[in-house]
This record gives sequence, C-alpha cells and structure tokens, in this order.
Amino acid sequence: MGARYPSGGPSGGSGRRTVPEARIRQRRTALRGGSGSVAAVSDEQLERYRSSIDNIDAALIHLLAERFKITQEVGRYKAAAGLPAADLDREAKQVAHLRALAEESGLDPVFSEKFLRFIVAEVIHHHQRIAEES
Repeated sequence: MGARYPSGGPSGGSGRRTVPEARIRQRRTALRGGSGSVAAVSDEQLERYRSSIDNIDAALIHLLAERFKITQEVGRYKAAAGLPAADLDREAKQVAHLRALAEESGLDPVFSEKFLRFIVAEVIHHHQRIAEES
C-alpha cells in the first residue's frame, strides 16, 4: 500500500493518487546515501529546517484562527442585516490581489488562489449556517 495524497496533493494534480511503497523506500534510501544511516550533520540541518517549518505552521494556524473569528462576526452581521453569505465581487478582488501578492512573493499564484478559494468556501459555509440559525 502507498501513501495517499488528497486532491491537489504534492503533484498539484486533481484526484487521489497512491505513491508505491517501493518508491517511498527508494527515496528514503537515496536520502540516506544508500547506507541506511543519515549523517549527524544532515540530521541537525534537517531538524533546523523542520523546526522552522513547524514554527511557520503554528503561525499559520494562529492566523487562520484569528481570520475565522473575524469572519464569524461578519457572518453574524450579514445574517442580522439580511445580506447574502457570499460576495462574488469581493471574492474576485481578493483573488486578484492575493494572486499578485503571491507572484511578488515567489509563491505559485495558482496554489494561492486554490488556498484562498478553499478558505472562502469554508467561510461561506459558516455564514450560511449562521444565517440558518438566526
């Protein structure tokens, strides 16, 4: 059995794909220089990289939590004011703005758009649920 990636996984493609276990073992062996053991220097460097990634991941989670706290307030406001959950004009402007920001930052703009659209879809779902509960 292989590792499974969700839609849009590491290859950026659609659908699910399986990475054969033999290929995963081959990559691990290549990373170890074929001997099965990783040099201590490499481990230390890898740990520094991973520590930085962990810190960034934690910051992303905290930022998303703050973003969703605010969007919950927006959802309650929209429900009270009788406004629709989605604002297509705002979404289009945000997508264009964040794609440009991604390009300036050296991030794939297609990825950034997918990421934003995923977040916006979740926000709209929350807004619809808030409106139904009101």
